[in-house]
Amino acid sequence: MKNLWSDKEAKNFVNYYSKSGINEDLSLRVYTSRLLGNEKKLVLHGGGNTSVKSISEGYDGKTIDILYIKGSGWDLGNIEPEGLPAVRLNELIKLLELDHLSDEDMVNAQRNNLLNSSAPTPSVETLLHALIPYKFVDHTHSDAILSISDQKNSKEIISKVYGNDALFIPYIMPGFILAKKAKAYLEKNPKCKLMILDKHGIFTFGDTANSSYSSMIKYVTKAERYISKNKSKILIRLKDKKINKILSPEKLAPIIRGILKNNKNSDYHNNIILNFRTNRKIIEYLNGDKLFIYSQKGTVTPDHVIRTKISPLVLDLKNITNLNDFEKIFHKELNKFIRNYNNYFQVNNIKAGKTKVKLDSLPRIILIRGLGLFSIGSNYKNANITGDLAETNINVILDAEKIGNYQPISKSAAFNMEYWSLEQAKLKKSISKEFDGKVVVITGGSGSIGLATAKEFKNLGAEVVILDNNKENIKTVPKYLNIFSICCDVTSIEQIEHAFNKIILRYGGIDIVISNAGAAWTGKMIEVSDKDLRKSFELNFFSHQYIAKCSVKIMMKQGIGGCLLFNTSKQSINPGDSFGPYGLPKATTLFLSRQYALEYGKFKIRSNAVNADRIRSGIVNSEFIGKRASARGLSKGDYMSGNLLGQEVLAKNVAKAFVDLAGSEATTGAVLTVDGGNISAALR
Repeated sequence: MKNLWSDKEAKNFVNYYSKSGINEDLSLRVYTSRLLGNEKKLVLHGGGNTSVKSISEGYDGKTIDILYIKGSGWDLGNIEPEGLPAVRLNELIKLLELDHLSDEDMVNAQRNNLLNSSAPTPSVETLLHALIPYKFVDHTHSDAILSISDQKNSKEIISKVYGNDALFIPYIMPGFILAKKAKAYLEKNPKCKLMILDKHGIFTFGDTANSSYSSMIKYVTKAERYISKNKSKILIRLKDKKINKILSPEKLAPIIRGILKNNKNSDYHNNIILNFRTNRKIIEYLNGDKLFIYSQKGTVTPDHVIRTKISPLVLDLKNITNLNDFEKIFHKELNKFIRNYNNYFQVNNIKAGKTKVKLDSLPRIILIRGLGLFSIGSNYKNANITGDLAETNINVILDAEKIGNYQPISKSAAFNMEYWSLEQAKLKKSISKEFDGKVVVITGGSGSIGLATAKEFKNLGAEVVILDNNKENIKTVPKYLNIFSICCDVTSIEQIEHAFNKIILRYGGIDIVISNAGAAWTGKMIEVSDKDLRKSFELNFFSHQYIAKCSVKIMMKQGIGGCLLFNTSKQSINPGDSFGPYGLPKATTLFLSRQYALEYGKFKIRSNAVNADRIRSGIVNSEFIGKRASARGLSKGDYMSGNLLGQEVLAKNVAKAFVDLAGSEATTGAVLTVDGGNISAALR
């Protein structure tokens, strides 16, 4: 592992934060925390923690000793000074004199000793940081350290790698008891240079930020070198299994997503995002001869269990040749997983005194031999985090199996972590939004109506995908929206299928589709060329059919319903002079919407349309507005507000109409007018 410390960069951090009154200790703590946090083999998604002991001025003007320690909700990779709340150090040390302290009382005591009462809650390992007699303390869940400590003979291996430098502490759940035990161990081994918590991670420390960080890199590198020298290949790799195209992840994902969502035995009530990933290491792991043994032992560090469950669901499709058989086997294996999880809960809850309330029984990781892994979450962020943790488990176990036999903490210990109130608190989130976990696809997505619609759905929690045939337009989509964009010509069914496959691999399926792409061709009907009329029909009708056709096929595989929404425009109801080439396909698209409502309502797939008029967009641009206003002898402003309400209709008004229709679960075959009032275009 490379040491990335830079004297120049460290000085830059100190200078930068000094302008905000941040002292050198905290500035350097932020610097090295980020160095650690941006190395995935050390820290993932909020894992690990760091601290620095310093001084501050109390209310009475007297100097007090404090501990800056990583706070809950912060990630080391992008941490700021406010992510390291200050706690009164001497009060923390006093807590260690107690014989007993509950987890809740420990957290409360730590919060009571914050210098800023509104600061984030200090790490559950705050007391452990406080007692280590060094200024800077670093803690990570290094992959290499886990590979050597997740062994039956871990103490022996660690002694072999580090000699007397390392203080080995048998596995103890984080919190007050661990801090008390660590204190006793440290008092007997005051000269240790690092501390390894069995099955958990590594602590390094020093009097300077550089020395503590450099020790982390040094000792992790030692573990990496030890692993690299042990090529005993206990892991026997089976021959690569080739999955036929019928069982490709693109074909399987919608089926899996639907079965997971529809399963009533799991007590899972959120929407489902299913993320697929594969690579050489994943395949090597999946094709190991002992896959069904090492994959079921548990997570490589206890912290992962709250996101990944104790073990994944594993599938071997060697005898499966079609999707119907896959659906049957997946139903069977899923129900088996749920039964096993429920049994795991019941057995361990009895040991815990029947004090826990069971979480849902749904797997969070699905491993498929020869193919890859699916990670599951209530939204893309959660599914992606779970996928990253799954890959870390794979990498650690592969190395652990090379040097011995992978052995994490016991299942009862994992249960205690999974159902620990302080760990569960990490998963608590803000109030759920209407479209959390719903996958929304918008064509013509970077145009004014498409982008306004994307923003509305994004604000309501949806996973939004934009399709647009103009790469330059896609570049204008604000990055802060975090919208997945695909360049796609929607008049090509091949490009649509390719785009939808990308969406399926990322999210598992599709829930809502806004078919919005369009362009205006004008001219008198006897003057318009057949070529232009066909072009207009390709974009303004056939693209909507292609999108709807591909979407409904996916929705039917999922079996959880869906929603089609079409932008049909006022021209579909009230034709305009010289607008036939545009209005004819739009009118046809309106009836297309109703045809889908008629034929697929029995599958809970709704189909509705929005009839909008005079919205500033790629079609209704300044030049277009000028021509139409001039033809009517009006100003541009009067033309745009020429409706019963006397006001211009905006793209965001159309976006809200799409959102309202998407949320109207008992509405299909409808047309919602958004034009400020135009009796000529009103439906009868």
